[in-house]
Amino acid sequence: MIDRFSWMAIYPELVLLVMACVIALLDLLDKRLGRPVAYILSVLTLLVLAVLSGLYASSGQTVYGFDGLVVSDPMANWLKCFAALALLVTFVYGRSYVADRGMLRGGEWFVLGLLSLLGVFVMISAGNFIVLYLGLECLTLASYALVALRRDHTTSVEAAMKYFVLGAMASGFLLYGLSMLYGATGTLDIAGVFKAIASGQIKHQVLVFGLVFVVAGVAFKFGAAPFHMWIPDVYHGAPTAVTLMLGAAPKLAAFSMAIRLLVEGLLPLAIDWQQMLGLMAIASLLIGNLAAIAQTNLKRMLAYSTIAQMGFVLLGLMAGVVNGNALSAANAYSSAMFYIVTYVLTTLASFGVIMLLSREGFESDDIADFAGLNQRSPLYAGIMAVCLFSLAGIPPLVGFQAKLSVLQALVSTNLPAYIGLAVFAVVMSLIGAFYYLRVVKVMYFDEPTSTSSISAPLDMRAVLSLNGALVLVLGIVPGALMTLCAQAIVQMLAT
Repeated sequence: MIDRFSWMAIYPELVLLVMACVIALLDLLDKRLGRPVAYILSVLTLLVLAVLSGLYASSGQTVYGFDGLVVSDPMANWLKCFAALALLVTFVYGRSYVADRGMLRGGEWFVLGLLSLLGVFVMISAGNFIVLYLGLECLTLASYALVALRRDHTTSVEAAMKYFVLGAMASGFLLYGLSMLYGATGTLDIAGVFKAIASGQIKHQVLVFGLVFVVAGVAFKFGAAPFHMWIPDVYHGAPTAVTLMLGAAPKLAAFSMAIRLLVEGLLPLAIDWQQMLGLMAIASLLIGNLAAIAQTNLKRMLAYSTIAQMGFVLLGLMAGVVNGNALSAANAYSSAMFYIVTYVLTTLASFGVIMLLSREGFESDDIADFAGLNQRSPLYAGIMAVCLFSLAGIPPLVGFQAKLSVLQALVSTNLPAYIGLAVFAVVMSLIGAFYYLRVVKVMYFDEPTSTSSISAPLDMRAVLSLNGALVLVLGIVPGALMTLCAQAIVQMLAT
């Protein structure tokens, strides 16, 4: 459905922007410890956004608002729903953590989080290069401030500086690539770029030159090698609550950016960008898994794990077009969407446990800090073990189903090179299982360094338990989420 002045396409963004401003103003009047007004309003806002986006997605409608600047389709709305829920969970997990570290002197934590989510929403629904870039800048500027929010902590400030410099460079790459595509096609609309390239009247060399820079910008947001340099330092240096904020919802935005630019805009050049994604996937799996083995800090280990996990997402994205035929595109892209959603779900629970243990006045982010966790709290040790087994791809957890769906998309192409990539991914996963199982061994078989009991607020305990249960349940019965992803991708390709 096309409506040149459709406000329906941006209702979630409007609600989010208005509530972020309202929360910022009301926070000036609330001086209580823990900022309860900002917390409650933020949680309610995110619940409303999740429900609103879910209802939009369930309707199955595709709306192009403001003459195609904004796209509201089922894929966009489901990703918005999941992103809102991810930020909601992050706020629940991180509230006590940030309060203990003096990061709730004002309501900046909540307002900046909502503004970063606004950037995620704009990126997800972008139908135009300029709108996409505005969303990217809204997300990254809020993220820079969040990483540096703990101003008295030198490691956090250093991480923010590194993130800012590398992020600015990546934004420049993306902007330069988009300008090259605009110069070649004469349009900023993603759909218009597709039509211009499909006409066959544009020089292929100019398009590929711009494509290289666009792929570099997309790879930076994913954290894929060789554009992964910021991930370990920022994940390690940022406060754990901020690390979770960077590692959850923005990954959904990165996936949407890849779909919008590479599939909706540059699908006729698939033979070129799929080769680039293939090389980056190999590098990500190799660097991520091998470097993670050497880590003693759990956040840094999970950062390298993220690089390896993004390699699987890239494998799913590169299996869509085979010998110029896009018949397997829906299966491949839906497997990548399923993978990114389940990865975010697992990441939320794993960092939630790290924050729970860190609330005792120190950063409990070394692997040694988890020694004997099962003796102190079987519940939280079990949740962490479930998350680590899922990331390793061990059945019957959801991570196994996600890896299996990507491998199936690769093998179904019947191309020797793609089947070889699937075998390589399996071998890398076996290597990766070592560093995940090492943490499980420390939790269950090492002597505890502390005998103090672990307590958590009721809301955090309930959400963390539900989060861990979903990692297990969606692995046993993944059909509903897989169908949702498949239908969203099919409708995106159809429009």
